[in-house]
Amino acid sequence: MGGVLLAAALAVWAPPPARAHAPYALTVWFHAGQPGERRVMRAAVDAFNAEQDAARVRLVLIPEGSYNGQVQAAALAGDLPDVLEFDGPYVYNYVWEGKLIPLGGLLPKRLLRDLLPSVVRQGTYAGRLYSVAMFDSGLGLWGNRRLLERAGVRIPTDPAGAWSAAQFDRVLAALARHDRDRRVLDLKLDYPGEWLTYAFSPLIESAGGDLIDRRTGRTARGFLDGPGAVSAMRRVQSWFRRGYVDPDVRGDAFVSGRAALAWGGHWNYPRYHRALGRDLVLMPLPRFGPRLVTDSGSWNWGITTACRRPRLAARFLEFLLRPRWILAMTAANGAVPATRTALARSPLYRPGGPLRLFAVQLEEGYAEPRPRTPAYPVISSAFQQAFRAIRNGAPVRAALRRATTVIDRNLRDNDYYPPIAVVRRVPAAGGGR
Repeated sequence: MGGVLLAAALAVWAPPPARAHAPYALTVWFHAGQPGERRVMRAAVDAFNAEQDAARVRLVLIPEGSYNGQVQAAALAGDLPDVLEFDGPYVYNYVWEGKLIPLGGLLPKRLLRDLLPSVVRQGTYAGRLYSVAMFDSGLGLWGNRRLLERAGVRIPTDPAGAWSAAQFDRVLAALARHDRDRRVLDLKLDYPGEWLTYAFSPLIESAGGDLIDRRTGRTARGFLDGPGAVSAMRRVQSWFRRGYVDPDVRGDAFVSGRAALAWGGHWNYPRYHRALGRDLVLMPLPRFGPRLVTDSGSWNWGITTACRRPRLAARFLEFLLRPRWILAMTAANGAVPATRTALARSPLYRPGGPLRLFAVQLEEGYAEPRPRTPAYPVISSAFQQAFRAIRNGAPVRAALRRATTVIDRNLRDNDYYPPIAVVRRVPAAGGGR
């Protein structure tokens, strides 16, 4: 989910280049996430390179916090890699700006049929598939079973049993009565940027609002500043006002036992499980309206318009989507495997697994992608600013109206992002599969 020069920020890892008859070097950018993710990706690159005569992958690790900025800088300099990893919601902006090529005809149909529908939906823009993923995301509430039982609260473990907004308020009050400082909820306020949109926009959608009118893509008016959104964010603001939220400046509120509940995603599982063991419980988010909504979408892979061998690049993506590497990656980061084949083999996500809830949310339609529009970076930035203001006590309606104004101005300034001509690179000679 910047500020340093690209040369200093990139950690480059690659096998030594051959001196004669050198194969095509595929430059691949990967976010420098958790250590386990890096280990798996390096092992996958080693294995891929060992199988190839025509290509070698050169892996470049990009700091996660500055990733999008580095992509934009590379595009301006004409220095995009062949294969690019990126946070899922950015695919639409990257396509609109001409950074990615469609994947249709480059990947086997059997593989595309095996992808989770949420992954295909995330990677599709204007009717064409531009990205695929090794994993999708899960968002929910982590709980400390011992502290929840001490407070006498019901523990929901499936979407149908999710707490309503009013019930969640009562849960917070009950937990606070058994807590010395009353700070019982960790909202991951130490996380940067995109987390705020990913984590809290589902509450607005659950309450009947949204970040934008998804049907037309032409306005946020009446959606982000409408009654549902205002009601949802006023309730979130009340958690701060009542002192329920742990500021968690050290990032240890939940694992240390200070907070009984933690808003969080699949990536928390390895650390949380080590800390709490059998006391760790995964629950759905509270339901703020007639339906439960959670988020989906995670790091995706695409082939850039700079790639001179797109079929070789597609071969690398196909390799990464083998069950072996998907399962290795999701074992490292706790994410939801992106193919049905890998999902069925996952001890974490198959029926009875500790993270099965995340798979159910994706399979049964509770998870919604963030708005599929090139305007998404502006939408997310505007919402983040509104959330920070609301957290600090600003009037909710006014903060959301300011965000709505920013979004609508961007839409108008870009003529509502009209459809673009599809960018398609013709594979160069020798670039076949």
